[in-house]
Amino acid sequence: QVQLVESGGGLVQAGGSLRLSCAASARTFSSYTMGWFRQAPGKEREFVAQISWSGGSITYADSVKGRFTISRDNAKNTVSLQMNSLKPEDTAVYYCAAQYRRVTITTSEYIYWGQGTQVTVSS
Repeated sequence: QVQLVESGGGLVQAGGSLRLSCAASARTFSSYTMGWFRQAPGKEREFVAQISWSGGSITYADSVKGRFTISRDNAKNTVSLQMNSLKPEDTAVYYCAAQYRRVTITTSEYIYWGQGTQVTVSS
């Protein structure tokens, strides 16, 4: 069982930055692929970024490429998402997710999910 707790969401103006963090309870955190997803009102949850268990494989959604950076610290059991040049269309609830070993960007393949943190970008 893995528990995930996100933090760092909030309200920011367009062009601003936020850093989301996710703390994981897993004893073998370094064995999990970690992903960030988001869900805007009335829309399906969508992939944002993933980082493999070793950090050697990173993937971003086209909509955030060049603006967001995912990173992990296996010693601290945390994964972060640095979000720069935020746009109003980035407004959503952001979720941290974990999948054992498998590198994937498919929402349904992630087993463990956090409760989410709200990010609101004003124009």
